[in-house]
Amino acid sequence: MKLVTKKKTLLADLGLLYAAAIWGSTFFIVKESLKHIDPVMLVGYRFLLAAIILGFIVYFQKKRLFNNWKHGFVLGFILWLLYISQTIGLKYTTASNSGFITGLFILFVPIFSMMFFRTKLSIAKLFSVFLALLGLWLLTGGLKEINIGDMLTLIAAVTYAFHILFADKYIKKKSDPYVLSFQQFFFIGVLSIITGIVFQLPTSFGTINTLRVVLFLTLFPTVSAFVIQLIAQKYTTPVKVALIFSMEPVFAAVFAWTLGNEVFIRNRAMGGLIIVIAMILSELPLEKLMKNAKQLS
Repeated sequence: MKLVTKKKTLLADLGLLYAAAIWGSTFFIVKESLKHIDPVMLVGYRFLLAAIILGFIVYFQKKRLFNNWKHGFVLGFILWLLYISQTIGLKYTTASNSGFITGLFILFVPIFSMMFFRTKLSIAKLFSVFLALLGLWLLTGGLKEINIGDMLTLIAAVTYAFHILFADKYIKKKSDPYVLSFQQFFFIGVLSIITGIVFQLPTSFGTINTLRVVLFLTLFPTVSAFVIQLIAQKYTTPVKVALIFSMEPVFAAVFAWTLGNEVFIRNRAMGGLIIVIAMILSELPLEKLMKNAKQLS
């Protein structure tokens, strides 16, 4: 039984790592596409298409699309705030600032977990969180010239943390990850389109390449990554999810240095390495090792 649990935990970790990698690939892609499409409409098209695709899958699985819809609405509203604030913020700030500020969810998850969910965290987990923050600072270069885009992105970091925590709560209550994913996609898409209509935002894609970007964002960072996240959260804790997701800016940097043709910077690579070390340390039984060391001495 323990072997089965360990296997599921490992698969969950790998799934979350995949999600972090695919999300990390989107920063420079989205930044470029915002020259041709309104950020709110980009979010709307992306998530409505994802809802349609996943809706067919859920329907053919003979599951009720809006079962426990309130859970889906809460997650959808949180995720809508996240993507609207992050996407609009990215229009006014740099990709590095956006990456660092969004990454602050690593700190918010344990803080909110202790404040609102009365969770007790080990010293190893807390140390790993702060080590990951140090790595994040080095990787992204920290904050430079704070502007309105950065303030909007901070909202994204806070909502990111709440999404992880509420997703954990609902999934542990046996919510179906496919149904829950469909619902949050549907509500994000509807809220975004309504926002676009109310504020009379431009609806065009601009270029064929932008349409390709929307399709890519729909299939991989949305449908596959979010479904995998909810399935994986059955077998792990919110703080561990946050630590694995701290790899997102690491992957973002790797994609920027390779596909994005950005200059490789040694200090930032060191920051990425520190985040990896933090993730590994979070899995070590440090408190048990320290206790054993005291007994031997």
